[in-house]
Amino acid sequence: MQDLRAGTGGHWWVLAVRGACGILFGILAIVWPLITLLTLVILFGAFAIVSGVFALIGAMRGAHPEESRMWLAASGVFGIVAGIVAWVWPGITAYALLLLIAAYAVVIGVVEIVAAVRRRKAGDTEWLYLVSGVLSVIFGILLFTWPASGALALTWLIGAFAIVYGASLLILAFRVRDVGHRGAAGTAAHAV
Repeated sequence: MQDLRAGTGGHWWVLAVRGACGILFGILAIVWPLITLLTLVILFGAFAIVSGVFALIGAMRGAHPEESRMWLAASGVFGIVAGIVAWVWPGITAYALLLLIAAYAVVIGVVEIVAAVRRRKAGDTEWLYLVSGVLSVIFGILLFTWPASGALALTWLIGAFAIVYGASLLILAFRVRDVGHRGAAGTAAHAV
């Protein structure tokens, strides 16, 4: 357990970058609620690609237990594909964008819930993975349930979700960093 925590502490910045991107995307969606659909598609595509790339980096660098690295890599690939689809077909309708964002939120949420359960079985008690996963699934289900909501309400809802999700990733990043520092300090103290 000590080695696992010491290994993950060095990769906390990957989660921090993903969290910061989520917050930035959320702020832009709230500050400019009347932005065009094309701009929203471009912003979502950028967010999904950047988040996906950093998830893949985290998976490749071994920032998580072996079992959850596969799920993190799947999350990263799905994010990159969702972002590319948004950029390749920018003229999609608001309804199609809504479904794309809802599907993205549900899939990413399920992946994070599975990762949280696997981490729990490995002895890690990091509950923020579970919280961010549940929030993501709830957001996706709400978008599927009320697809006819107005564009203004949709951008505010998307912005609020992205800020909350990004903030939970930032909190998680700093917790992982702290656990890594304590793990490394604890290992050094035991060696002396």
